[in-house]
Amino acid sequence: MELRIDGTEVRVRRPPANKPGRRAFVSGKMKQNTKKATVISDDMGCTLWTGAFRPGRIHDQTALKAEGVCSLFEQYPQVKAEIDAGYRGLAKQFPDQVEAPPL
Repeated sequence: MELRIDGTEVRVRRPPANKPGRRAFVSGKMKQNTKKATVISDDMGCTLWTGAFRPGRIHDQTALKAEGVCSLFEQYPQVKAEIDAGYRGLAKQFPDQVEAPPL
């Protein structure tokens, strides 16, 4: 089975001033307040799974590890995945299963 893994960011309202954790929602990539989710789809583009929404500051690969997807690659070696640049470490960890774009 061939999967596609990507992270998506959704803009959210800016949290009130002096609220604890306010900076957690600021995405370094988008320079806005966001929440981030990991999305896994099949080779036809149909969404198979969407992870929990996390603060926008969290890195794509960190969110993927928190969801437990990395352990699934170990359990199911027949599964292959295409990823974007945010998951390069995953391609190094599972070189036979995960394909990343060239540098």
